[in-house]
Amino acid sequence: MTREDFKLLLSNASGGRFGESVSAITLNPDHADDDGAAICRAVQAFTARRIQQRLEDTIELPPLAESVRKIMRLRVDPNVTIDEITSVVETDPALAAQVMSWASSSYYASQSKIRSVEDAIMRVLGVDLVINLALSLALGKSLGVPKDHPQSSVPYWQQSIYTAAVIEGLTRAMPRAQRPEVGLTYLAGLLHNFGYLLLAHVFPPHFSLICRHLEVNPHVSHGVIEQHLLGISREQMGAWVMRYWGMPPELATALRFQHDPHFSGADAHFPNLVCVALGLLRSRAIGTGSCAPLPDAVFERLGVPREKAEDVVSKVLEAEVLFREMAAQFGRA
Repeated sequence: MTREDFKLLLSNASGGRFGESVSAITLNPDHADDDGAAICRAVQAFTARRIQQRLEDTIELPPLAESVRKIMRLRVDPNVTIDEITSVVETDPALAAQVMSWASSSYYASQSKIRSVEDAIMRVLGVDLVINLALSLALGKSLGVPKDHPQSSVPYWQQSIYTAAVIEGLTRAMPRAQRPEVGLTYLAGLLHNFGYLLLAHVFPPHFSLICRHLEVNPHVSHGVIEQHLLGISREQMGAWVMRYWGMPPELATALRFQHDPHFSGADAHFPNLVCVALGLLRSRAIGTGSCAPLPDAVFERLGVPREKAEDVVSKVLEAEVLFREMAAQFGRA
């Protein structure tokens, strides 16, 4: 076709813009204190675009259920007893079944048969692990996992449980003098993607749009896509809600800075652990996003050699069947 003929075909055409430059989308990686204002701006931007939404002047989030508050009270009680924990677990049949299943698994290598929830807590899992599992499950149930999701994505609970298990191993591999509370780092792993549930809850008309954009732009991080469509990222949402609900500040920091391998601010071990766990799992084809090598500095801050961290991931993946079963149980709860 000649140039003249091509021009003739386009003589009545109109121009259109069908893409967006990734470099023109600005994230807010550092200023966590600005997240509340950013969320309000996102709501205002939606109104300007005539997006149907259930938000008006404030963000509508469910209050914490009494069961969650009870678990949180037990978590911070230094005098909590096995009987109190057992009572909470046994009132939730799904959680009780999970606790029994985990304690009996080869991953925890119990030497004898587990006959009760109390057995499982006392002899195998421990109070911290059970409380954090219960808290994570209760928070997840308060919002629910959305039915829509990007194709090829790892299911929500599967990703959470893998990440938490790797973080537990990494934490125990850290030098004792700088090791944070294992239970709290494990909880950070379970809740690291809580912002994903929030996006589906707070912005339901456009959650599907986010999913479709993630499918056709696998080379672009979810943070960039969410910033483009909403003006806010899941990490900002998750961290803000952790603070809003009065959760430990380490959790808010972990969620907010989990994708920044260079973060060295207060409570840096928490987001650093999540970052390393996610990066190493992605390198084993679990999770989506960039598979760029993690910098040596993040391993040095944790005091865990890269080779030791890889060994932790390998051990977790050896128990893949168990963790998939655990994730399925969480999903049915």
